[in-house]
Amino acid sequence: MIRFALVTLAMTTSAQADHELDRRDIVAGRALYDEACAACHGADLEGQPDWRTPDEDGILPAPPHDATGHTWHHDNLLLFEYTKLGGKAALAARGIEDFNSGMPAFGDALTDDEIWDILAYIRSTWPPREQASQASRNRPH
Repeated sequence: MIRFALVTLAMTTSAQADHELDRRDIVAGRALYDEACAACHGADLEGQPDWRTPDEDGILPAPPHDATGHTWHHDNLLLFEYTKLGGKAALAARGIEDFNSGMPAFGDALTDDEIWDILAYIRSTWPPREQASQASRNRPH
């Protein structure tokens, strides 16, 4: 069921994902980030301490979304799916079954537009090098 949902999601958003973050409301994204994301990922996008070290359940703490983290290593569609579906479901739909993510699904709490606004805000904080590197991951293969 998750794979079907992801295929449907990908079909409806993959064409727009390449440039989706270019036309978003960064101010609204900042406010939404503060409400929905900052408690785990930090008010300044700094993430949780020791974010590379799993806890006793094998779950990694929330990573930073600033340039010191790995968010900019991922394409827009994966970032969107990870936020909407939650980490475990998003990765399971891509065939990664053994990853126990602590990232919850926000698809019931945030609209698609709100998710894109948050992602645009996050991207807007990265230096030009990281923005360019992340943008290159959105091109068709």
